[in-house]
Amino acid sequence: MSYDTETVDESFAGRPHDVYRRWREEGGVRKVRFSGAAPLAGWVVTGHAACRAALADPRLSKDGATEAYARHEGLPGGGPGGALTTHMLNSDPPRHTRLRRLVQQAFTQRRVAELRPRIEAHVTALLDAVDRADEAGEVDLIARFALPLPLAVIFELLGADPGAHGILQVRGHTVGGDGGDGEVSVPTAETMLERLRELVEDKRAHPGDDLLSALLAARADGERLTGQEVTSMAFLLVIAGHQTTVNLVANGLYALLTHPGQLAAVRADPALVPGLTEEVLRHESPFALASLRYTTEPVTIAGTTIPAGEFVQIALAAANRDPAVFADPDRFDVTRDASRHLAFGHGIHHCLGAPLARLQAEIAFTHVLRRFPGLRLAGRERAPEWQDNPRHRGLLSLPVRLR
Repeated sequence: MSYDTETVDESFAGRPHDVYRRWREEGGVRKVRFSGAAPLAGWVVTGHAACRAALADPRLSKDGATEAYARHEGLPGGGPGGALTTHMLNSDPPRHTRLRRLVQQAFTQRRVAELRPRIEAHVTALLDAVDRADEAGEVDLIARFALPLPLAVIFELLGADPGAHGILQVRGHTVGGDGGDGEVSVPTAETMLERLRELVEDKRAHPGDDLLSALLAARADGERLTGQEVTSMAFLLVIAGHQTTVNLVANGLYALLTHPGQLAAVRADPALVPGLTEEVLRHESPFALASLRYTTEPVTIAGTTIPAGEFVQIALAAANRDPAVFADPDRFDVTRDASRHLAFGHGIHHCLGAPLARLQAEIAFTHVLRRFPGLRLAGRERAPEWQDNPRHRGLLSLPVRLR
C-alpha cells in the first residue's frame, strides 16, 4: 500500500500545535516531509499512547539512524560521523545497555544535586548582568540569561575552561547571539570534536572531580568506555543538555508572561515552581520530536502499518497535548498534574539528564520571579519568533522590561 506524503512548509514553526491536533484527529500517524531550514521526512506519530509505545518499541531502531537518514537524503558529509555519534542515544541493546550502565556510574543523582549551589551562583551572576544591561529599558532574556546558563553548567560538569565558548555554539543562537535553526553544522561539529578530544586527554592525564574524569574511570563487568565513547558522550551532553534547557527556561518565562493569572499564582506561592516546570515541559515541549528511529520490520502503530526501513518521528509535543490524557490540553495551568508528559522520552532512552534540566529550570524560575517583580514582555504587539526547526521548540528571542 502506498501513502501520500504531506509537505509542511516553514509556517509550521508558528502553528505546530494546530497541525499536530489535525494529525491526531485524522488517525495519529502519517507520512510527512518538513521543509524549511532543517528538513526532515518520515512517519510522524502523534497520540500519547502511540508515542509512548513507540518510544519503547525495540523494532524502532536508533542504531546509526542519523547516518542512515543522511545517506537516504543524500546530505553532504552525512553529519559529524561516528566520532561524535557513538553515544547511547544512537544505540540499541546490547550496546546501549553497556553504555548506559557505564555512564550512569558517573552521571549520578548525587553529582547533579551537588551542582545546586554552583547553579544558583551562576543564576545570580547572570541576573546581576541582566540588571546592569537594562539601561536601554529592554533586555533579551535568552541571549543574556537562558542561553549562557546551561553553558556555564556544562562547563562545571565537564571540568572545562569557562573561556572555551567556541566548542559550545550549538543552539539556534550561538554564544555570539547569531540566529540559526538549532542544528549543529558539520564544520562546527568537527571543531567541537577536536576541542573535546583535547579536553578528554587532559582529564585522562589530570583527572579531577568532574564528569569527564568520572566517565574515564567508570568500570562495569571489567569493561570501560573507550576514548571515542567518552568524547561522543561529552558531545551528547553539550547538545542535549544545552539546547533543551535553553528552551525549557525561555519557554517557561514566556508562558508565564503571556498568562498573567498563572504568573500571579506562582509569585504568590513559590511552591508551585516544580509544577510550573512540569507544565512547561508538557505545554511547550523543548524537544518537540524525539531523536530519529527507523523500522527494522513492518510495525503497526495506531492502526497504520509502517513498512520496514522507514524513518519514524515521534512527536513528543503532540503527545503532550493529547486530550485523551490531559484535559483542556491547550490551556497552560501550573496547578495541573502534568506528570504523564513525555518531554524527556520513555523507556530505555529516557533522558538521563532530566534531573539536571529540571534543577536548572526551577532555580532559574525562582530567582527571576523573585528578583524582578515588575517583569513583563517588551512590545507585546510583536509576534514571537520560533526556531524554524520541527525538532526543537524554542524562541529566538525573549525581549522583556524588568521594571
